[in-house]
Amino acid sequence: MSSAILLISCPDQKGITASITAFVYDNNGNIEHADQHIDYESNTFFMRIQWSLEGFKLKKNDIYENFLPLAKKFSMNWSLCFDDDIPKVAIFASNSSHCLYDLLLKYKQNYFNCEISLIIGNTPAASDIAKNFGIQFVEFPKTPVNKHEVEKKEIALLNKEGIELIVLARYMQVLSEEFVVQFPNRIINIHHSFLPAFVGSNPYKQACKRGVKIIGATSHYVNEELDAGPIIEQDTIRVNHRDSLGDLKKEGHELERVVLSRAVSWHLQRKILVYNNKTVVFD
Repeated sequence: MSSAILLISCPDQKGITASITAFVYDNNGNIEHADQHIDYESNTFFMRIQWSLEGFKLKKNDIYENFLPLAKKFSMNWSLCFDDDIPKVAIFASNSSHCLYDLLLKYKQNYFNCEISLIIGNTPAASDIAKNFGIQFVEFPKTPVNKHEVEKKEIALLNKEGIELIVLARYMQVLSEEFVVQFPNRIINIHHSFLPAFVGSNPYKQACKRGVKIIGATSHYVNEELDAGPIIEQDTIRVNHRDSLGDLKKEGHELERVVLSRAVSWHLQRKILVYNNKTVVFD
């Protein structure tokens, strides 16, 4: 049986949790998961609640309208979705394939609740990979001259295919502001360093030159500012003076796979709320 998921943020005040759980209980719902958080600095309440629809008095199409008075009472920003909704995902890739392979293998193992229906590349490198996994591949070569026109074509294709989430699997192109604003908090990028340190290109070279003892990877939503979107997940490993640049890249690639797949999985499970260029990631 499917379940409903509410993601909520609003000014913190008395009675929010009691009112939400009462709404579920009064309509004969059984709560499966509930998690909440308060940001005391901004006095903001956050909640994710999921309940079974088996025996629930309200039909799916009626839940929104019935919850709306409660949402207005507490001035909520909220979204309602269902765990049997299957989002369509597009992966953007370039020449590096380690993150792309990892996502596709986990997808085939039902690690993600989605349909990966499209792979877009700015080179033909991912064409055979897409073919092997039975996924549509479209190449859109980009240059500074044609970038604007190419992005218009990409947006048209993404909308035509009903894509809800875009994953940049080491896609070595900077998306324009015009592109990004079409998909707010719906583009996930993996950055091959521990942001905000070593931003931009060649972070491993920068890290090796500085003799770092820790390297990391960062997955974040893409916004209009390069590498400055809300951070979803980060991880690190220790390195030392014996590690060459090649060693750093090899170990860094392992981190990138893990950090990106975690972020994609959490997004698809509707476990992330974005506020003030930060994220709340629920358990």
